[in-house]
Amino acid sequence: MPSQVEFRKDASDWTVRDARDGDLPAIVAIYNETIAGRSVTADLDPVTVESRMDWFEAHRNTSLPIWVLSDANDGVLAWLSFDRFHARAAYAGTAMVALYVKAAHRRQGAGRHLLALAIRRAPALGLHTLLGYIFGHNQPSLTLFESRGFQRWAIFRAWR
Repeated sequence: MPSQVEFRKDASDWTVRDARDGDLPAIVAIYNETIAGRSVTADLDPVTVESRMDWFEAHRNTSLPIWVLSDANDGVLAWLSFDRFHARAAYAGTAMVALYVKAAHRRQGAGRHLLALAIRRAPALGLHTLLGYIFGHNQPSLTLFESRGFQRWAIFRAWR
């Protein structure tokens, strides 16, 4: 059986920063790449930049930012957002993490790098609990989050 080889870029080649206005088209494009596979997002149709503007604006100047990971050659390669888990005050320190990587750059460490940074920087953002909503058949994401200490706490089953 041939061995699997993983190619990883050196994390020093990447820049992680708060998303800026000009990043929204790349964020939307990366998100839309995942829709057809039906294993990452619950959206069934591509979203538009316009439809994501309110979401994007809601993350500006808050403790729940959107970060982009980029490099000098390919621009935005991945993004991560912290989203409010629940409106009740007791959940103010809890956020859902959404993480998406451009198809051509998956399995190169970008997602691992962003998730590790999110965990490390969460306390500075006033967060003590991070959640990931991941479909049970999305093994790459489950493996990534479990590698960083996340545990499965709930399984939503579809009944037909």
